[in-house]
Amino acid sequence: MRLEQDEIVAFKTVGDGGGEGDDVYRKEEKEEEEKGAVSPIAVGFPLMRKLVVVGYALTSKKIKSFLQPKLQGLARNKGILFVAIDQNRPLSDQGPFDIVLHKLTGREWQQILEEYRRTHPEVTVLDPPDAIQHLYNRQSMLQCVADMNLSDSYGKVDIPRQLVIKKDASSIPDAVTKAGLMLPLVAKPLVADGSAKSHELSLAFDQHSLQKLERPLVLQEFVNHGGVMFKVYVVGEAIKVVRRFSLPDVCKREINNPGVLHFPRVSCAAASADDADLDPGVAGKLSYLD
Repeated sequence: MRLEQDEIVAFKTVGDGGGEGDDVYRKEEKEEEEKGAVSPIAVGFPLMRKLVVVGYALTSKKIKSFLQPKLQGLARNKGILFVAIDQNRPLSDQGPFDIVLHKLTGREWQQILEEYRRTHPEVTVLDPPDAIQHLYNRQSMLQCVADMNLSDSYGKVDIPRQLVIKKDASSIPDAVTKAGLMLPLVAKPLVADGSAKSHELSLAFDQHSLQKLERPLVLQEFVNHGGVMFKVYVVGEAIKVVRRFSLPDVCKREINNPGVLHFPRVSCAAASADDADLDPGVAGKLSYLD
């Protein structure tokens, strides 16, 4: 039984004269007894912990933002060691690793990972190429949310109506009309592979300007959302939500403005929108919408 602080426990002991007497011991005395009962084998030796080796293959930008000294120090205290993977050497010749953490793109790297998983099934690869393949396509990415049918859960959970254009640019106006999409429209590259190009987006106020955009692309109805977006990160049971800047709301009087606005990247990498500044280039393009 564990004792609370200053709790008194009475128990019977055999007295000097052979009779039973009542003695009381406080928790502090009990703890001192327990401390003195440590096995001599454990004295002076720290508990051995299995070292978890994480090989990482990341872009230089991701290494700078992810592998902060604070994270690496915390990892070491937890028995986790980060080791850089040399992309100029065969992956199987490196390690041994318990985990391979990667965020690189390209068919060649995907083939390397698939072969490594085949020959090293004991290693956890985060994430497996086949598991993230559908996330490279913005159409299939959002379809997963729609298939969950969360509209009647805790409020309305839905995705913007969208249309995929792969080839003929001249057919975009008719395709938009047939799909019943309402202007303005957000145009995004179909492939979301983490490259700078995949982060580009455009805001179109008329259908004919859409013919100037590079394909393949996804057209989505623009939904006013207060100029803020939320990103949710989930690892096991841990959930982290951060705020990011996004496009500001569009007033009804601005919908008739012709043309397309291009943005290299809107969502910033700050921990929250409160601590971040909107890209001056984006702010300048959007100033007339206020």
